[in-house]
Order: sequence, then structure tokens, then C-alpha cells
Amino acid sequence: MNTTENFKQFENLDEEQLPVAKHKLHDWTHFAGLYAAEHVAATEFVIGATFVALGAKTMDIILGLLIGNILAVLSWRFITSPIAVDTRLSLYTYLNKIAGDSMTKLYNWANVIIFSVISAAMITVSATAVRFAFDIPAQLNWYPTNAWFILIVLAVGIVVVSIALYGFNAVSEFSGICAPWLFVMFTSGAMVLLPALSLDVLDKTLPAGWSDFMTLGNQSIWTGINSDGEPGIGLVEVIGFGWAANTITHFGLIDMALLRFAKKKSYGYATSTGMMFGHYVAWIAAGIMGAGAAVILGKSIVELDPGDVAYYALGWSGFVIVIVAGWTTAITNLYRAGLAAQAIFFNNSRKKTTIVVGIVTIAIACFPFVFSQILPLLTYAGLLVVPVGAIVFTEHQIFPRIGYTRYWSSYKKLTFSLPAVAAWGLGLVFGFGLNFLDVISFYYLFIPTWFFTIAVYTVLAGKYGAKETFAEEVQEEELRNEAIERFQEEQATAEPAHVKDTSVLSKGLKFVAILALVATLVLASNVMFGSATEANYIENRKLFYTYAFICTIIYFVLAYWALKRGKRTASGKE
Repeated sequence: MNTTENFKQFENLDEEQLPVAKHKLHDWTHFAGLYAAEHVAATEFVIGATFVALGAKTMDIILGLLIGNILAVLSWRFITSPIAVDTRLSLYTYLNKIAGDSMTKLYNWANVIIFSVISAAMITVSATAVRFAFDIPAQLNWYPTNAWFILIVLAVGIVVVSIALYGFNAVSEFSGICAPWLFVMFTSGAMVLLPALSLDVLDKTLPAGWSDFMTLGNQSIWTGINSDGEPGIGLVEVIGFGWAANTITHFGLIDMALLRFAKKKSYGYATSTGMMFGHYVAWIAAGIMGAGAAVILGKSIVELDPGDVAYYALGWSGFVIVIVAGWTTAITNLYRAGLAAQAIFFNNSRKKTTIVVGIVTIAIACFPFVFSQILPLLTYAGLLVVPVGAIVFTEHQIFPRIGYTRYWSSYKKLTFSLPAVAAWGLGLVFGFGLNFLDVISFYYLFIPTWFFTIAVYTVLAGKYGAKETFAEEVQEEELRNEAIERFQEEQATAEPAHVKDTSVLSKGLKFVAILALVATLVLASNVMFGSATEANYIENRKLFYTYAFICTIIYFVLAYWALKRGKRTASGKE
């Protein structure tokens, strides 16, 4: 087969089915922004309350979440990132090479459902904030009871689908704008409501030191007593919670879809922006905000919804943070769902499948029950996909080291890989069996399940052909990959060269946008450190509500303006 024929073959494929081209790779800043925005989500408000309901202690939260989130970052770096960068393929495309069409379609359908529901839940949360702002009745049933709420869901959902349609670059750009602001607002919210807690527990506006802060946390936030009045979870469970919260994306390898665009494997460390600032700081800040809002409202923290907490922490900016935090997570997960759907309906483009999935997602988002069940969904979804991640890890990392042939199933032209299907099925039985028997903490079930699946798949694959040598097929695979690289190099020459925007106006826009964030932190610091009395605190809090919202508007307008100018410059239109 000559080069031209090869190129024609590749032209008929959607680019999502090919390895990512070298000219489309991104540096670490893209992933830092992407993970930061995705993992500072509206669910952080709920998880902040969850630790309170589970009865964690203050020191367990501070230390346990630090360790758990570091373990999560290392999982992305050493499990997900190497495979993604080596292959430049999404998990869906890679799985098709090693497990055949039947299992891949089944798995992809599972992912379409999982990520559509997660995305729908985030859209619902964003819509709930808008509902709160316009005084639309709370949606307490599993079905919508107000036509205006449905219209809000449609409006919010259209924004999510529109951004996800444009693929990885659009998702990354949107996240890059939102991430710095989300950091600032979660931090500011905790600073604004900490004095309310201190007044309630310590009878002064500010803890005098670490000892006071620990007293404040143990008495009003993370008390060590769960919602049933019994001793709660300990350090080991908190570590497991922090590590297991994203097993679906690191041990489950879903984030191959994102990290395949990374120039280096070390960019897996960029996930630390989401874990250390997003989950670690945001979960602690959400706990402080929730407890502070509960004091102001005279309610229990577990009775509050994200709109309540965000409003009393941040004023009108609180509505924006719930909406934006919901969007950033919904967009990323809808992008993943669109990829999974495109892998099923491979004759259609990712944009078409994303539109269809997006319509279904918006319809699901109209039903408020999806958000209330988001935490159980995430937990079980992680256990569902971890065995598949183990199969791919085994094929890619272990097989070459023990003399087995990678992609052996593809070389044998099997449309159904019994070893892969059986390993996945047995892994699920093993994992959920351990859960049923209550052998170990639920948060750690993914670890023995992962190792068990690796062992089962290695044994079965060896019996069904992985031990064989496929010299001719391996050479054909290498030649095909070389042809793909030449095809992509040819495509790259036809694309306009990227020109960095260094104009004075753009620099000025970015500088003022950053100043708006700094001003927000200064206002929050004034509330926390400049309130000598309760009267001063209330006055400074009102001042923050007003000017922080103005700063929010300034930041988003200028940051978006600078982004658009940069894109015009890069395309040669300016």
C-alpha cells in the first residue's frame, strides 16, 4: 500500500480515532488550568458538608486529605500519563485495539451513561443557583415542578454543550479563564465566613492561633461525630476518600482522553492544581463556608444547598461560582461522554455524537434527583471502570516486560476478546463481592480489584494468544504509525503558524484582570483580619459582597477579551 492510499485511509477517519498529532500537543499550563477548573466544582460544596456528616476530625481532614490527594496526583502521573503519552490515544480507541468491538461498545455505553449523568448533575447545580437568584421554588421532588426551572436548565445546558462541541482546545481555554477566579473565590469565601464561626464558638472575630483554629474546627465543623451522633470516620478513611474520589479517571484511565495531548509524561503532575488547590483547599474551604452559613442561618450544615452556602459566603459572586463551577465540570465530562459515543458510532464525528449526548444530558438535568445521588454514582462508577483500567495497564506496561505481545487480540483479528471480557466481569464480581462482605473500607476497594484484574487478565491472555509472536503484524503496525505521522506532518504544514499576542493592550487587559482577583483577596482579607467587632465584621462583609461582584465582572470581561485577542493574533487576523 503506497503513502497516498494510506493518507486517503486516514482522511476518512475522525481525528479522535487517530493518535494526537505532534503539532496539537500542549504544554503543562493547559493541563494545570484544565484540572484546576474541573476539580473546583459545585460538588465541592456538597463534599465539604459530607465530611461533616461523616464525622471526620479537624486534624484528620487537614492531614488525610493532603496524603490522599498526593496519592491521586501520583496515580495520574505514573499510571495514566505514561500510557496516554506513549499511545496518544483515548482509552476508548485503545480499548478497541485490545478487547474487540463487543466489549468496547459495552464499556463505551457505560461511560456515555456515567459521564452524561455526572454532566447533567452539574448542569442541575448551576441551574439551582440561577433558581435561587430569581426566587424560583426549590425543586425537592425527583421530577421538575416549575416550568421556569426547566427553561433555566435548557439555557445552562446549551452553554455547556456549545463549549464541549469545540473539543479539547475550547474546554482548556474556558477552564483556563475560570480556574484562577475559582481559586480566589473558594479561598475568599472561607475567609469571609471564618469570623462568623469564630464569633459563635470563641466569642471573638478571629482565632488567636493554631490552637484556637483547631478548637474552632473540632467544635463547629469537623467534630468527629457523624450525623447519627456516633464517632465518625478516621484518618485512614479520609485518605482513602481523597485518593478514591477520582479512581474513574486515573486508575480507570479515563483521563487518557485529556493527557494524550500532553507533550511530556511529567505533565501528569499538573493534576496537582486540581487535587491540592481544588480538592484539598476547596474541600476545607467548603467546610468552613458551610459551617459559617449554617451559623448565620441557624441551620445544620447538612441542610444547606450550594446556593445557600455560596450566597452567604460570597454574595452575588456566590451565584456565579456555583454556575461556573458546575459548567467547568459538566463541560469536561460531556466532552468525555462525546468521545465515548463517537467510539461507538465511529462513522459519525465527535461533534455529532456530542450534540446527541448533550440533548440527552440536558433532559436528564431537568430531574433534580441526579444531583442528590452524585456521590454514590461517582463511587460505584469508579469501581466499575477500574478493572478496565487494569486490563489496559496490563496490556501496555506489563506484557512487553514479560515477553507477551501487546495488541495480540488485534493481530489475531478477534472481534470479541474473552480474556478481556472475563477479566472485567470477574474484577467486578471480586470488587463488589469485597464490598458486600465488608472486608476492607469501601474507599480502598479499587486497589485489590485492580491487582486482581491484572492477574486474571495476564493468565487468560497468555492462554488465548498473548504469548505468541506476531512479527509481521507488529511491523505493519509500526509502518502504519509512521504513515500516520507523515500524514499529520503534512496536515500541520497547511495550518497557520501560531503567533503569540504580545500587544500592550492584551498585556494591559490581563494585568487589570489579575488586579481584580488581587482586589478580591484584599477585600476578603479585610473581612477576616480587619473586623475587630461583630459590627465591623458585618459591615466589611457587605463591602466584600458588593465589590467582589464588581471584581468578578471585571475579571471575566477582561480575561475573555484578552483570550479573543490572542486567538485573533494567532490566526493572523490582527
